[in-house]
Amino acid sequence: MTNVLDMDFIRYLNLFEKISRVRTNHCFRYNNNIVFAVPKNVFSKAIGKDGRNIRKISEILGKRIKIVRIAEDERDAERFFSDVVDPFTFKSFKIEEGEFVVSASRQNKAGLIGRNKTRLKEMQEISEQFFNRKLRLV
Repeated sequence: MTNVLDMDFIRYLNLFEKISRVRTNHCFRYNNNIVFAVPKNVFSKAIGKDGRNIRKISEILGKRIKIVRIAEDERDAERFFSDVVDPFTFKSFKIEEGEFVVSASRQNKAGLIGRNKTRLKEMQEISEQFFNRKLRLV
């Protein structure tokens, strides 16, 4: 999994580690949220008691924060993407011909695509970055 970071993301990661005491190298944007992907064994520690860490980071950055469990392989990809795009849901999530194929109901599909396809492009970048696979929404 390759992850390209700019200076803002490095600052976000340093702040996240300082507050939550959890080290991660996975940070990205989705739907105007800053998303941190952490291993599942430290997931609850990253969130903090009663979501304290999330609130503190959110207040400091002035942005919405989301913490998700990192996918260990392609079998975890469906859970990973459903956590990232929550509250939207998928009808099905398949791996076909070396790409992820996602289908959703009409309303969820509109939410997953977003205005000017911004959310779809973000989701495709995340798929390329974490799994080296293309993502297609049908």
